[in-house]
Amino acid sequence: MNLTSLATTIIEQAGNATRHIVAVAGPPASGKTTLAARLCKEITDRGESCSAVPMDGYHLDNPILKAKGLFERKGAPETFDALGFLHLISRLRDNSGEVYIPVFDRSQDLAIAGSALIKEECKIVVVEGNYLLLKNDPWKELKQYWDTTIFVNPGLSVLEERLLNRWLEHGLDFSDAIDRAQRNDIPNAKYVLKNSVNSSTNILIDGTFDLTS
Repeated sequence: MNLTSLATTIIEQAGNATRHIVAVAGPPASGKTTLAARLCKEITDRGESCSAVPMDGYHLDNPILKAKGLFERKGAPETFDALGFLHLISRLRDNSGEVYIPVFDRSQDLAIAGSALIKEECKIVVVEGNYLLLKNDPWKELKQYWDTTIFVNPGLSVLEERLLNRWLEHGLDFSDAIDRAQRNDIPNAKYVLKNSVNSSTNILIDGTFDLTS
């Protein structure tokens, strides 16, 4: 499967629905954000209305994480407003009007409220995030809202390399980059791989998936 065939599958599944919600889940650095963006563009280029909704907008702010002693675990499931995110997805499913969503600004390391708009006439909504298919509370309540589920897993060795490179690109030296990746990012990646729903209905994307066609 490539990007073209994936978009075709989703458009066919959406049929005549007024709202079709796609969950793109996977570990950090799996490529899900890139996939969601390019998938939305491909669907839009076909004449269907499509918008992406990132889960990262529900990061708890750094002062709150520090007060809770969770700052060093930023990105783990407990560092998100999971119930707030669940409420957002239920509103998107209701499709009863415009919905404003928060978007995470990496340059400022914070979420900005009302940064994007999902219009009522938007037919296909592509939601992306690490924990969309988790088996445990409260994340497991999300499954009732998904029409299509995609799980992105390029393999643990690829994830480890990408997560290390992230910190190197942020200017850390090799030793500190390894420490940051192994202390938080890689455990989060392993957690997603271990605790996400392994359903026969998931569309599985691996390291051979072609995003260019």
